[in-house]
Amino acid sequence: MNVLQIILITLIATLKKIDQKGPQIFLYNTVFWGVLAGLVMGDVTTGLTIGATFQLMSLGVAAIGGTSVPDYQIGAIIAIAIAVSTGKGVEAGIAVGLPVAMLAVQLDVLGNIIHGVFIRKAQQYAKEQKWSSFNLMYILCIVVTGLTTGLPTFLAVAFGDVLVTTIINAMPVWFTSGLSLAGKILPVVGFAVLLRYMPVKQNIEYLLIGFVFSAYLNVPVLGVAIVGAALAFKLYKDENKSLVLGAAGAVGQGEQYDDE
Repeated sequence: MNVLQIILITLIATLKKIDQKGPQIFLYNTVFWGVLAGLVMGDVTTGLTIGATFQLMSLGVAAIGGTSVPDYQIGAIIAIAIAVSTGKGVEAGIAVGLPVAMLAVQLDVLGNIIHGVFIRKAQQYAKEQKWSSFNLMYILCIVVTGLTTGLPTFLAVAFGDVLVTTIINAMPVWFTSGLSLAGKILPVVGFAVLLRYMPVKQNIEYLLIGFVFSAYLNVPVLGVAIVGAALAFKLYKDENKSLVLGAAGAVGQGEQYDDE
């Protein structure tokens, strides 16, 4: 892998994370980013194959609220770069991409913690009307977001899986435990925020049904989502039927008044 390819792959990984957290101009789709990585490496077929493989891994996995999940897009980008550059095929690429995708979980949690510090400072600067310092906090948040994926991607494509595995094993237990704890707290906060603004009281029965499926029946997220979609579709049809019947009744009453 030449220097230009290393730089482009790193930039793609950095752009993916910034776009995901910010403007969302591009598709948040593993196959899409796999094709881009394949174009850079000169092998679109491998890009599609590995991108589709990681896409299947991520089915039913969603970062709801503030939760952090394995970054399968970054894993796919790195896997494609390794697979094409080494010539060892898809399996070798995935073997390197998966550990980095797991490492990105910890870095995402760490990035969210750092963002909290910058955001508090930004709020302080906004109250004091120090707009230059406020904008600086905003830029630093973007930089941190990009580094959470750009840095591990650069290390993986430049130095290979040995370095990534060494970094993971070198992390002290207290550090990884702290990140794991923060990763468990953030989803709770995220769900609390979502429920605060959702009409939960009017639809408490659906919340309870989903909770039973997930907590007691161990139904995967995709299964719960399918059940929720079916219930939502039924509710939609029932409401449409009520509106049609109500409109028909109103028309009937109007015709009765005209006859009188």
